[in-house]
Amino acid sequence: MNVLNQADRFLLQGVRAGDADAWRQLVERYYGRLLAFAQSRLGSAASADAEDLCQDTLVSFLGSLPGFREESALETFLFTILRRRIVDYFRARPRGVGGDGAARVCLLDDVVGRDGAGGCGPAASSLPAPDPTASWYARRSERDECQRRALARAVRSVVDGLKHTGNLRDLKVMELLFYCQRSNKAVAKAAGMSDNQVALLKHRWLKRIRELVAGDEHLARHGAGAASDALLTEVWETLRLSCPKRNTIGAYLLGTLDEDWQDYLDFHLHTLGCRFCLANLDDLKRRTASADDSAVRRRILASTIGFLRRSRSEP
Repeated sequence: MNVLNQADRFLLQGVRAGDADAWRQLVERYYGRLLAFAQSRLGSAASADAEDLCQDTLVSFLGSLPGFREESALETFLFTILRRRIVDYFRARPRGVGGDGAARVCLLDDVVGRDGAGGCGPAASSLPAPDPTASWYARRSERDECQRRALARAVRSVVDGLKHTGNLRDLKVMELLFYCQRSNKAVAKAAGMSDNQVALLKHRWLKRIRELVAGDEHLARHGAGAASDALLTEVWETLRLSCPKRNTIGAYLLGTLDEDWQDYLDFHLHTLGCRFCLANLDDLKRRTASADDSAVRRRILASTIGFLRRSRSEP
């Protein structure tokens, strides 16, 4: 399941070959959005720490390249590494230092909460072990990997279908139910629907996802059973299956989307509060305003180029 676009694949090939210019382009492409995400998690008082975490993320990315199987977008892979670095950052701090501590790494639950009433959901202790490399995936059994991939293919198929047909109402409901794990009652209130309508939609889309997983030929060839429902939210969040493309977020910023899509982007960004997409939005705003962070970028490049050479020599 290779989801890299042509630009990222070209950059990745250059970085793997030790091309310093390809590495510079990759840093230029992703550093701003990584920094925006880290700053949103750490707060303005820890801007230097946010920069350090981004630098560490890029170094970890280079070390992860031999095991990167290209099953997620490059941006998603980098965000996954950074998120784990942030988990480590808060775990290493004394309780009470830095506000709400480790719990600040929560994503959508920052806004909606598990009960739909606001507040933060799972603490850092409930997140996967903070291994920042692709080996976190590699250590899983082949059966679990097959289940994850089948579930990802199924959810992506459903989400893409909803976007293609313009059924953005159902997509909002699915995000609230399966991505945020909000209750039917909370979703009904947020979506302006009845509890029964939400329950019917939930049943319909769960049934469709299960049918797609059950009919997955790759899963059947490996002798794995149907994927567990418990994997759904993990897969959705890890692969960001419903997150809009960066150019769509750019169009939202410019106000050039049609009314339905503008409304959906507003929902995804500000009702769900997707921290990944908000980081892209913040980075695009900075670029639009011609914010000058070239000095920091030069420092990042200078401090990581040695790791690029070291990565090239690895088997």
